[in-house]
Amino acid sequence: MTRRYFGTDGIRGGANKFPMTAEVAMKVGMAAGLSFQRGHHRHRVVLGKDTRLSGYMIENALVAGFCAAGMDVFLLGPIPTPAVAMLARSLRADIGVMISASHNPYYDNGIKLFGPDGYKLSDEIEMRIEALLDQDVDISLADTDGLGRAKRVDGVHDRYIEFAKRTLPRSMSLAGLRIVVDCANGAAYKVAPAALWELGAEVITINNEPNGFNINEECGSTHPVGLSKKVHEVRADIGIALDGDADRMVIVDENGAVVDGDQIMALIAESWHQSGRLAGGGVVATVMSNLGLERFLGEAGLQLHRTQVGDRYVVEHMRAHGLNVGGEQSGHIVLSDFSTTGDGLVSALQVLACIKRQNKPVSEICKKFEPVPQLMKNVRFSGGEPLETAPVKAAIEDARNRLGKSGRLVIRPSGTEPLIRVMAEGDDQKLVETVVNDIVGVMAEIKTAA
Repeated sequence: MTRRYFGTDGIRGGANKFPMTAEVAMKVGMAAGLSFQRGHHRHRVVLGKDTRLSGYMIENALVAGFCAAGMDVFLLGPIPTPAVAMLARSLRADIGVMISASHNPYYDNGIKLFGPDGYKLSDEIEMRIEALLDQDVDISLADTDGLGRAKRVDGVHDRYIEFAKRTLPRSMSLAGLRIVVDCANGAAYKVAPAALWELGAEVITINNEPNGFNINEECGSTHPVGLSKKVHEVRADIGIALDGDADRMVIVDENGAVVDGDQIMALIAESWHQSGRLAGGGVVATVMSNLGLERFLGEAGLQLHRTQVGDRYVVEHMRAHGLNVGGEQSGHIVLSDFSTTGDGLVSALQVLACIKRQNKPVSEICKKFEPVPQLMKNVRFSGGEPLETAPVKAAIEDARNRLGKSGRLVIRPSGTEPLIRVMAEGDDQKLVETVVNDIVGVMAEIKTAA
């Protein structure tokens, strides 16, 4: 069955345009509500969102759908995605829902679904829900006396803050650290600064005034330039940049240099391996993670397991093979001892714990390996299947041959935008740049000809 609604991370698109319309959102509530009814208790769903203006529209449409399916809805308001996953378990909900387009601009939005165990849904369950979206499910909806209720839930921020703090040893304090945190005008604008302050740090917060339109706007984990400047300005020890729904983060060291997810995974894996905490003898990352990470882990006797892009696939591999550290170069870090999904705040706390234990500058602690030269370019397309054309296939095959065993080539369509991502890496930087530019050039010619 071809996917019409779900992508690599739930359903995502331009707000008030298919598939992110109120009508589709209501159908998602109905379909997901019917799919997750089990037993004879009052069924419940926890529903969070980030700070986008369109969140109001999507939230109310989902509430209508879930109530029509007979589920009670617990409204959490703006809160990080990992908090929704945590609260789905904590509140014994049948399903958790996050309204967010993650790191995308305000004019996009999305719907992420979690099962009662706090994990994102499998492809199989998503396909089952998708099959119901275009069907008439009226006959299966609740009777008039079985409709669901909706209510706001108080204290959810405090619950999540306490959960995050408990991931550190009780005796650990962040006193003495000056931290700049960039909240991306998103879902963590209240909880992240509060948690860091309660742990004893001196906290300088930026981009914590959401207005519905400024989420991720030249800020957060995808635009850490402002954070770097602020760290330098206030002479902070470290900067932490979250994204719009706070399931990913990147670090900025005391010199303003950005530390990506690969370096963060290397740091945490090494620390946990030395303390005997690392499970499964390795780390799970995606095909986009740098070859330098793989070599670093190999030198430590650890293995790098690679999956397709998407933190959901990382988590599935972690669960199947018993590993407890995984993530993506973009900053999704999954620590399954604590969380069922990427958690920017919890991951940052593990980095801060390493800094406190070693009492060394961030630039020294977080630079675990020298990255192999890597280049990625995006090619926007408006239709068709450019990767299936003969010239593009030939260019890709030629690039693989030229890179040989000393490099890697990854070509993939984005799961969230109409883009094809072309990534190459290898020890020869000029060769990497050449093969990427050659492939992008061929795609551009085809696009122009079309």
